[in-house]
Amino acid sequence: MVKKDKKSKVAEQKARVAAKQNKKAAQKEKKGKSKGNDDSDADDVDLESVLEEYAKQQALYLKVTEVVCEPPSPRASSTIIGSPSNINELFLFGGEFYNGALATFFNDLFIYLIDRGEWRKVTSPNSPLPRSGHAWCRGGNAGGVYLFGGEFSSPKQGTFYHYNDFWRLDPSTREWTRLETKGKGPPARSGHRMTYFKNYILLFGGFQDTSQQTKYLQDIWIYDCQNYIWHNPSLPPATQKPDARSSFSFLPHDLGAVIYGGYSRVKTITAAGKQTKGGTQGVRSVLKPMIHQDTWFLRIMLPLTESTAGTAPSIRWERRKKPANAPNPPRAGATMAYHKGRGILFGGVHDVEESEEGIDSEFFDQLFAWNIERNRYFQLSLRRPRAMNRKQPLVERGNAKRGRGKADEEELLRNLAALESPNLAVDPDAMEIDTVVEKKEELVKIEQKTLMTMPHARFNAQLAVQDDVLYIFGGTYEHGDREYTFDEMYAVDLGKLDGVREIYQRELDNWHGSEGSESDSQDEEDDSDDEYMDGDDLKGVPLPRDEVESVPIVVSEKIVDSQDDVEDEQAEPIITDTRPHPRPFESLREFFSRSSLEWQETVMEASRKGNFDLDTSVKEIRKKAFEMAETKWWDCREEITALEDQQEEAGIGEVVSIKDRGSETSGAARRR
Repeated sequence: MVKKDKKSKVAEQKARVAAKQNKKAAQKEKKGKSKGNDDSDADDVDLESVLEEYAKQQALYLKVTEVVCEPPSPRASSTIIGSPSNINELFLFGGEFYNGALATFFNDLFIYLIDRGEWRKVTSPNSPLPRSGHAWCRGGNAGGVYLFGGEFSSPKQGTFYHYNDFWRLDPSTREWTRLETKGKGPPARSGHRMTYFKNYILLFGGFQDTSQQTKYLQDIWIYDCQNYIWHNPSLPPATQKPDARSSFSFLPHDLGAVIYGGYSRVKTITAAGKQTKGGTQGVRSVLKPMIHQDTWFLRIMLPLTESTAGTAPSIRWERRKKPANAPNPPRAGATMAYHKGRGILFGGVHDVEESEEGIDSEFFDQLFAWNIERNRYFQLSLRRPRAMNRKQPLVERGNAKRGRGKADEEELLRNLAALESPNLAVDPDAMEIDTVVEKKEELVKIEQKTLMTMPHARFNAQLAVQDDVLYIFGGTYEHGDREYTFDEMYAVDLGKLDGVREIYQRELDNWHGSEGSESDSQDEEDDSDDEYMDGDDLKGVPLPRDEVESVPIVVSEKIVDSQDDVEDEQAEPIITDTRPHPRPFESLREFFSRSSLEWQETVMEASRKGNFDLDTSVKEIRKKAFEMAETKWWDCREEITALEDQQEEAGIGEVVSIKDRGSETSGAARRR
């Protein structure tokens, strides 16, 4: 009887699955017919004439104008970047918005004034045409912002157009200039990435979509900003290089650039149909998504000084080891933003193909920092705000340290003067030293909501870092056949990690998908307990976020390496760094104030050895010393943060060296 009941249950389950599949097939057929009727003229759209009309409308603007406006409308595949000439400005350009029925492309340039909390919209008679999936980057030594490529499509995405134009944006005047380069340039594409190296702009990868197929690219292009020419370095056939991909991270490096991750679709052979009587089975070629997890270093060797103008630099691809503590599972749609020798990563999506009919996706809201030199990931977590009274004793200690270090400072001044002019006696008291002071002037006090949870999980969020603050704009989330484009922007202080500032957040727009899609989504909701959506009425309903009060603050966790990563670490030579090391609860300013003399001596020693050309003035040496101290402070940031969390859990609010207390504390007091 038990077996009979079990068989009947299995039969009922099979019948239920078959009925559901028949229903889906009927809905797809209905959707296909309606799409065929609605999109009958989509493929006949002449995109070039449409873009020509855009250009005519844009030419009606007589000059560059900048007006205060509301935050940008929701959009995906746009680009955001910190201004290279003003730490209080962010630039946002382009993007597209798809509401389930029609796609809209943008070419407006927005500026976010950080100190004012104000958005401005720039209109120009000479601006790139509407697009998404383009790439831009800072110009390095050349200054400005450079943009290349992107895509445009008909409203119903029946036909696509890829750009191969190249632009430069002047961050001060807000003026666009289309660059006409010498010789051949990169082919049209989107989904590529760009970065800078000295006076060069680097471009790699991307894809070309012809509606019928998608071709991923693996070519490297180098633009010479001084001679206005593109170079496409050729490599020997046997040379290893990264596979074709898009949506990867492309970050600058002192000796070139680094690549991590990316996404592509690769051909794989799978079995087709059932096995025949003869024992053979048919095969077919299908395209399967691939999330790349490899890391590459692009080493660039500059042309010799006696080379003719326009000589291309030589390059070499070097594959690096797998990063330690990489985000797991691997994820797509998580392009990094560069910050002080690190890549900052947020969000992403991991797709698992359950069958040919569906994909199960997992979305993330985690924040990571990838230390490029050490090739190691650190997860960044929001931290408890520290008590204000713990910093007060530092003022008294600062006065003692200044008095104690006066003699050492005078001795260093004599050494610097001797280095500048060995035969000339210089009075150190007559020298003027520029102190490095982090001064931030607040023009307007802006009240912004602070959250102690990360923004909702998403992929393809646009990231930018300006003045040690990470800005997260937009992003996409999928539920069933529906796609949601977030209409919001957040900021996270990478030094403090003391919360997420909500710059603005608006409700999601309604989804205008077909009835079939809605029915499919409803079926999926019936079959599974979805924790994100409740019901099928989407109008004015934002994706839920946990309440701030009900969620405990997550403290940074200790890093645990896998055995493979430990073995890789042991294989590398251990280098002892004798330079000053930051202490827990010590700000960058305090660290440099404490270790300024050591860093300046390090700079002088490196200058004597000829490691770099340096103007031997006191101002230049002190500036270089601060840059080295800042690099060290950020390089150790994750480990110091973990130490701070451990000490706070143990009830230790601050670690102070007894040597720094000097004579202000007696022996008995020190023992206590």
